[in-house]
Amino acid sequence: MAEEKKSPLTTHSNDSTFAGDGDIEAPPSAASKQDARRTLGIWSVTFLIFNRMIGTGVFATPAAILSDAGSVGMSLILWVVGGLIAIAGMTVFLEYGTALPKSGGEKNYLEFVYNRPRLLTSCIYAANAVLLGWAASNSVVFGQYLLFAAGVTPNDWNSRGLGLLCITFAFLVHGLVPKIGIKIQNALGVFKFLVLVFVVLSGFAALAGRSRIGKTTNFENAFAGTTTSAYSLVSAIYNVIWSYIGYSNAHYALGEVRNPVRTIKIAGPLAIGIVTVLYVLANIAYFAAVPKDQILSSGLVVAGEFFVNMFGETFGRRILPLFVVLSALGNVMAVLYSQGRINQELGKEGFLPFSRHLASTWPFGAPFMGLALHYLVSVIMMLAPPPGEVYNFVINVITYPLSIINVFVALGLIILYFRREQYGWNPPFSSPLIVTVFFLLCNLLLVSFPFLKPPTESKSDLPYWLSSVVGILVLVAGGVYYLAVFVVYPKVAGFTWEARKRIWDDGTSGWEYHKLR
Repeated sequence: MAEEKKSPLTTHSNDSTFAGDGDIEAPPSAASKQDARRTLGIWSVTFLIFNRMIGTGVFATPAAILSDAGSVGMSLILWVVGGLIAIAGMTVFLEYGTALPKSGGEKNYLEFVYNRPRLLTSCIYAANAVLLGWAASNSVVFGQYLLFAAGVTPNDWNSRGLGLLCITFAFLVHGLVPKIGIKIQNALGVFKFLVLVFVVLSGFAALAGRSRIGKTTNFENAFAGTTTSAYSLVSAIYNVIWSYIGYSNAHYALGEVRNPVRTIKIAGPLAIGIVTVLYVLANIAYFAAVPKDQILSSGLVVAGEFFVNMFGETFGRRILPLFVVLSALGNVMAVLYSQGRINQELGKEGFLPFSRHLASTWPFGAPFMGLALHYLVSVIMMLAPPPGEVYNFVINVITYPLSIINVFVALGLIILYFRREQYGWNPPFSSPLIVTVFFLLCNLLLVSFPFLKPPTESKSDLPYWLSSVVGILVLVAGGVYYLAVFVVYPKVAGFTWEARKRIWDDGTSGWEYHKLR
């Protein structure tokens, strides 16, 4: 293990003593280990994005979006807008990823731009990555739809129990047999693609009147009923944007991608393009086969109503839920895969407890402890809250901090646009400024919308803004950790931190912090 001492971290006014200066040259064995890690090709990266984006949203959210939009025509326009926002997000991340082609995603990008005081940004981002269990929600959806398919009424606990089996399977496969995990993940991506293509082709048949109920009238005067409420329109856009989340998923594992710059430039647009086209065409298919009133009353099973109208009760009530089950499993596997890599990269920075364990790829060539950490947090968030609105509240808390992070990601790229020389910024791919600004504005919408008071009284006993405030406090907790560990503790205990660079067991470099008295 190679190590290099650095000057003490005596103050934060001269925090160039943090990671980033005086890099050492890795030994040849380290370089060969890094090359060995790069096993993901174009299709694996495409399906890593594809699986993360397509969970259950396209099967469940169209009814809520139609309800807010008010008309079929406006609903379809919003799905197209959602695709444009996802393309803008992908473009922003492409510039970052091609310039900094290593695992970690937003962690690397925020650290690069907001580098003073060093480690503050890292600690804030770590709070979001470590404390929130992204894999929890679709694990529960897996359980709910598996029970639907079996003819059993889901409740809060049997669906969570099956969700536990889902996430445990994903954890063990990715942790113990990572190559097989990628193959399963890719196979589930292909399956999702084929299911959505099947939905689209069935929709074309419905447009020709070949459904059990004949042609619908949804496309006659398609904009009738379009909402005039700004709140409803913003609410619809909000739901659409969240259905497209996941375009950055491959950036968390770029250190494992072959020829990462070329691969991400191909796989990113390919995945986003496929998802956008399939989302829009799938919604056209729903409208072709399911009357508007039936969609509005379908709740979270609009795809089920589609298959009932096209193929009968058995297919719609038994087979379709199995499609959603496998789609949810693919999403859970993609989330766990990427979040495990984020935890590993945070471990390599050396500022978290048990960093050595998080950074390691022992014993199976996968970030087992990074995966285990996200698995544990997700299981706690899935099982600990009591049934009802507290559980839904916890899920809402998980999603909110990502919007804040994306605001600073977009703002950071605008800063780089005007300070290229200062940062030495010359990426192989550049996002147009107008696209970056558009992405920034969209995320500002996501940040601000939860604080808009709904026009009607909520049935919940919890304030409508509470989950967002708690999400903000999660990020604040990261700042508190930084102040406690790197500012207050050294002053009280009478020591300074010394950063030492080291080479980890996968050949990548990182840091350790040692007390210097």
